[in-house]
Amino acid sequence: MTNGFSGVLNIHWFRNDLRLLDNPALCYTRQLSSNGGILLPVFIFQSSVYDSNVKTKLSSSRRCGPRRAQFILEAVADLRHNLERCGSGLIVKVGKPEIIFEEIARQMDCTSVVINIVCQEEIFSDELYINGAVSSRLKSLGIKFNLHSIPGSTLYDKSKLPFEGGVPDTFSPFRKEVEKHCKIGTPLDAPSNDDGLKLPHNIHGILKDIGCSLDYTYTPTLADLGYNKEDIESICVDPRSAMPKDYRGGETFAISRVKEYIWDKDLIQTYFDTRNGMIGSDYSTKFAPWLACGCISPRYIARECSRYEELRVKSKSTYWVVFELLVRDYFRFFSMKHGDAIFYRSGTVGQKREWAPNPIHFQAWKDGMTGYPLIDANMRELLKTGFMSNRGRQNVCSFLVIELGLDWRLGAEFFEEVLLDYDVSSNWLNWQNGAGVSLCTGGRLNRFNIVKQSKTYDESGAYVRLWCPELQNVSDEFIHTPWLMNEKEMNECNVVLGRDYPSPIVDPDVHGGSVRPKKQGKGTTSSIALPVMKSLSTGSYQFDQIQSI
Repeated sequence: MTNGFSGVLNIHWFRNDLRLLDNPALCYTRQLSSNGGILLPVFIFQSSVYDSNVKTKLSSSRRCGPRRAQFILEAVADLRHNLERCGSGLIVKVGKPEIIFEEIARQMDCTSVVINIVCQEEIFSDELYINGAVSSRLKSLGIKFNLHSIPGSTLYDKSKLPFEGGVPDTFSPFRKEVEKHCKIGTPLDAPSNDDGLKLPHNIHGILKDIGCSLDYTYTPTLADLGYNKEDIESICVDPRSAMPKDYRGGETFAISRVKEYIWDKDLIQTYFDTRNGMIGSDYSTKFAPWLACGCISPRYIARECSRYEELRVKSKSTYWVVFELLVRDYFRFFSMKHGDAIFYRSGTVGQKREWAPNPIHFQAWKDGMTGYPLIDANMRELLKTGFMSNRGRQNVCSFLVIELGLDWRLGAEFFEEVLLDYDVSSNWLNWQNGAGVSLCTGGRLNRFNIVKQSKTYDESGAYVRLWCPELQNVSDEFIHTPWLMNEKEMNECNVVLGRDYPSPIVDPDVHGGSVRPKKQGKGTTSSIALPVMKSLSTGSYQFDQIQSI
């Protein structure tokens, strides 16, 4: 190589921040580049995550199933398109970040320059290990570099929280103090094509002159990421899906969904009353998949809720959307405080419980073949669409942990594989809450009566019939308790248990099949998604007038 790159190379490493609007890390990278140097946007499909052969140790679930991988591929393609509109671009790679950054440094002959790598702050051990590996690899090359991790995934700024030593271990005092003393930062503008994001007009010539083969056009396929033909064929859209019509990964669709839900359809007016639904795209916001991979920021959603309250109407429903973003914040701040304890078998409360290993029961639960219609309908929806309602998640968690007695981490790992909206903190802490091993709920175990839940939230049986079509002709009387039918009644609806639909894998008289709730502590039907179980009055939230980096 006869020529080398001189100056400063500012790499923006997109991770779980696949957006331009309200992206603090990207704004920081632009500020660095305003003083000179090249800004190089990069996204890496990490081989430790995006590969069908990478399995978890406990349940052999994949770190990322093909449906979410496809969603991320779409999000990355959308990000590249939006960057190109700003005069920039996106280098997409597959592999280990430390090796890829070494390749970039070697190809650009950066031994005599400074490299700034900027990314959104990540808090979990896997991501922190990768940060360390990148640092070690570049140091070994004698390269001058800085790794900047910028917070940007929460509603509230963690540096302004009114707590010493981390957030409280229960939600109520956190909520009270934050809503009283903290303000939500104003979302940052997206860069325009005359901002510091623009690549030099001769970037391709620069790269060619220094013998660098970096490609601004390459995007991998699912096959490139290690998913097989069966995986790829499994992600077709099911017409029964509760996801918005023609949904795609990416910031563009995320912003349009917020507009549709809040402004075009006024659905936010009734959110509090509809949020426990299970059929259709409009009973809940469905913002979660885009929040999980950073296609949209919680601050942007909260600002739109605030604008709606100012311009149209303020209600418990409008507040509740922001409240649930606050719960999301709490889970993340709680995870920062407790670290890897959110993955421990004994949970953050250190509660040692015995779990019964039963791979047959676990497989039946995963496949939606337990013989409990509400459980089966929810699990089948999850498998076919990557989504499940909040109400469904609470019930399938309770069933796995309490009725089947299986290790809660099996469920958490399986959800990691199949959920479109997989978020580390929310997923693992919700499962801990359901298993009674979380400090968030004081270690309280909340048992859901499956039949009572079925009759309350799917009274007509429409949801069960939608996802368990073999039960289509079962009468309303037995749709949630088919095991109560006698032989004549089974023949009349052409459903014989054990032939057309599974017999219950555990005794309904003992395990969630009685209409009468079981007496096991307080709150037999309280939510695991919101770690505050008592009377919740409408609170308040405030915005800063000016937000700075």
